[in-house]
Amino acid sequence: MSETDLAERILKLVGDGIDAEVLVGRSAVALTRFANSYIHQNVADETTEVRLRLHADGRTATATSTVVKGIEGIEDFVQRTVAGMRLAPADPTWPGLAPPAPVAFGGNVDEATAAASPDDRAARVRAFVDEAAGLEAAGYCRTSSTRVVYANSAGQHVTGGRTGAAMDGIARTATSDGLARLASVRLADLDGAVLGARAAAKARAGVDPVELPPGRYEVVLEPTAVADVLQFLAMYGFNAKMVQDRQSFLELGAAQFDPAVTLVEDATAADSTVLPFDVEGTPRQRVVLVDAGVSTALVHDRRTAAKAGATSTGHAIPGGASFGAVPSSLRLLAHDGPAPVEVDGPAADSGVAGLVAGVERGLLVTDNHYTRVLDPRTLVVTGLTRNGVWLIEDGVVTTPVRNFRFTQSYPQALAPGAVLGVGPRAVELPGAWSESGASAPALRLASWNYTGGASG
Repeated sequence: MSETDLAERILKLVGDGIDAEVLVGRSAVALTRFANSYIHQNVADETTEVRLRLHADGRTATATSTVVKGIEGIEDFVQRTVAGMRLAPADPTWPGLAPPAPVAFGGNVDEATAAASPDDRAARVRAFVDEAAGLEAAGYCRTSSTRVVYANSAGQHVTGGRTGAAMDGIARTATSDGLARLASVRLADLDGAVLGARAAAKARAGVDPVELPPGRYEVVLEPTAVADVLQFLAMYGFNAKMVQDRQSFLELGAAQFDPAVTLVEDATAADSTVLPFDVEGTPRQRVVLVDAGVSTALVHDRRTAAKAGATSTGHAIPGGASFGAVPSSLRLLAHDGPAPVEVDGPAADSGVAGLVAGVERGLLVTDNHYTRVLDPRTLVVTGLTRNGVWLIEDGVVTTPVRNFRFTQSYPQALAPGAVLGVGPRAVELPGAWSESGASAPALRLASWNYTGGASG
């Protein structure tokens, strides 16, 4: 049974007098893992998931299943969801179903990626390991594809799809790790040799790091570290429910960020790896969240939009009634810069090298790791550096440094006057929590608060 046939059958079984929406998604994810410089695991999973949400008599129930098979299984699933709705508590904020609205963009789909074999992923792993040239290598190469049909009893019916590929690997010496990470709609865009060479160069440049005292340092954050900042801004900052609950730092119309910061949410971008509509069937919109430092917008699902007297931007997520809407394809716009200049060592990325050249004394940071929110209202986050930190002196990377713990407000790090440079090239990176990631350039920031070193 096709996704469309299954969705229509479920709506028919629900019957009249009940607001009903159904989302049917078929997803395939395949992962090739490697450690100690050889592949140790190939896994693949194909799942059909059905999500049904019903509302009647002021009550709402949502059910999800991956085991709906045959007409009897479908009927049982619908009956149990209806019964659960009758017993559910009152839902005074029910916003109604998404009205009919066409989806002009069907999502970025690459058929070669959807059909990628273990050999296709293994070839990239082999290239990564070969370029590590004797260093121990570990990581993964992943491909995924999703096709989704949404239908509701109000007449909205949309289909869409997406594909994604990601590679994340490290090269390791006895005292250092070097990282390379990249995502794309297409597996063909991931060059294991390029990533392996970059990881190896960083690992060799990080041998025998020294310890520096905690404190505030000027930093150049590589795109891998910037992506972590963007994902926390997405979850806790530009989420309309967090704003309505007064748990967000966001003040619309205020110049909360440096003028160098323009932040856009755009699932329709050519490199976006997310679906073109949300779980409520609303087409995703391109939203300019920050325009030259000014906070200009946030993202809505139907509940938050109804409360605000606004329109959903198509960013509802499962469980959104309690958590709210979340940007899914966040991108910090890069700045035009000089022609690329190839350099060796940890600043081998030309955009990073250009930012490093302006630093009198500071740190080059590869990645933020194990990051957790301490205060959502100010978005103070604690975490660790990882996979390479270096001292910068007079515009030159000089000395590898041992890892730090930090405690830093992410909005404060990007505040007016705090952004000293934005790299010329944004990089699509995989998400820490889902298939959706972020597009990020490198950033040069005036200050980052490191509260502990390797000794505590």
